[in-house]
Amino acid sequence: MNAKGYTSIPRELCYWITFLTRILPLRSQATFVELLIGAMLTQTGFVTDAYLMLNMQRAWGTYYKWLEKGNWSWLLLARQFTRLLLQVINDDVYYLAIDDTVTLRASKKAPCCRIHHQHGNKPNLAQYVLGQCWVSLALVTRRENGNALAIPLLNRLVPSVSNTGKLIAANTLVRAVFGLFKGKKVRVLVDSWFMRRVFIEAMNAHNFSVIGQVRIDTRLYDIPDKPKKKQRGRPRKYGEKYTPKRIAHLKRTTTTLLIYGKEQRVRYRSKVLKARFLNGQLVRVVWSEYYDEKKECWKPARLLLSTEITQTPEEVIESYGLRWSIEGMFNQLKLAWGLKEAWQQTRRTLNRWVHLTMIGYGLMQLLT
Repeated sequence: MNAKGYTSIPRELCYWITFLTRILPLRSQATFVELLIGAMLTQTGFVTDAYLMLNMQRAWGTYYKWLEKGNWSWLLLARQFTRLLLQVINDDVYYLAIDDTVTLRASKKAPCCRIHHQHGNKPNLAQYVLGQCWVSLALVTRRENGNALAIPLLNRLVPSVSNTGKLIAANTLVRAVFGLFKGKKVRVLVDSWFMRRVFIEAMNAHNFSVIGQVRIDTRLYDIPDKPKKKQRGRPRKYGEKYTPKRIAHLKRTTTTLLIYGKEQRVRYRSKVLKARFLNGQLVRVVWSEYYDEKKECWKPARLLLSTEITQTPEEVIESYGLRWSIEGMFNQLKLAWGLKEAWQQTRRTLNRWVHLTMIGYGLMQLLT
């Protein structure tokens, strides 16, 4: 992309867009650049608004036809954007966050639209809403001031029919990009809904560690002692169960950590134990409590789990705190980048347009 004569356009942006166009057919590159810039300038999710933002070189129907029937792959484009991020962001440890969000719809004709449980408990919404469920994979890094930043990599629209759920969608997203992280240390951050055995075992197969919150009553056991003499039967797989009484006898540490964008007082207990729901896999567990300065009391304890047992408890708490940045990413994509208004007649076309706007959002975050 030639930036000569356009001094107000950052040079890095020109290089990045040129890098992205290499994965597209030659006939699609000019159309892609025009729609990408238009999507970066508009705050709505309509293709027409992106078209009106620039002096486009072609008729407006050309861009709709390119999105619907063009010979290009949005998945290859998302992988190319991931390669770009890995070149720009050089971290010792890469954090991937996975979460889901629902975009509300008024028509059942929208692709993959169905009734969803509104688990955010928002007072202005019903308990069950009509909408589209998106499972998102984001790369989490830190700005120079230490604040966490989530950049979207891939989205998957959960189908309204079939047995494909959010767990399968999450595994599919990671499987699409895990080859690009070969040889790199990766930690996957998820909330309690995704902390299931089928998901964690899939991440272990990719050599990714998982950090997430689990139920406070999760069954945890000691490492069994080796038998002093030969005995009949197979050796014990689990030691003694960890009960609330035994947890209370663990050493409690109080410290101040930078989490959720500010310094907070935290007290925790930690130990390496065996998790029953993971078939006896060794995990680092942390019982943590946060101090509420407004109410001047400690909040109820939460249980964090990490499959990387060499992590310290402070690292587990700080790493899980990075996951919250994906909620801010959802908020900006919906309100300022048009995800809540994005409408296409087919699932494929909707995926193409949404990933185009996500790349525009990611490029703007890199510039900041």
